Amino acid sequence: MKYAVIKTGGKQYKVSEGDVIEVERLTEKPESKFSFDDVLLYVNENTFKVGKPMLDDVAVKAKVLEEKRGEKIRVAKFKAKVRYQRVTGHRQALSKVLIEEIAQKGEKKEESKKKLSK
Repeated sequence: MKYAVIKTGGKQYKVSEGDVIEVERLTEKPESKFSFDDVLLYVNENTFKVGKPMLDDVAVKAKVLEEKRGEKIRVAKFKAKVRYQRVTGHRQALSKVLIEEIAQKGEKKEESKKKLSK
């Protein structure tokens, strides 16, 4: 099983090909393709690479499916004995992303090997 750990928006995500994840809003528009370059870990059936801190020869290719807003979070301030209360809300902007491919430089695709053998 091939997977990678990527870093985006100050958080880390374990992803494999075909996964759909929600990350903090990206600058890319919906339906556009891009790649995550901050790859911390790469695991394949026969290889295991850990970055120090990032891997330069691995890229995770992805596609933005949609942009949306997360659920509302309530934040309250309170001061005792002076009757001061404030409640505000926040909704985080999110992007839904499809992981299309985890590619390592110098590694050939499995699909191309299958086509050659036919």
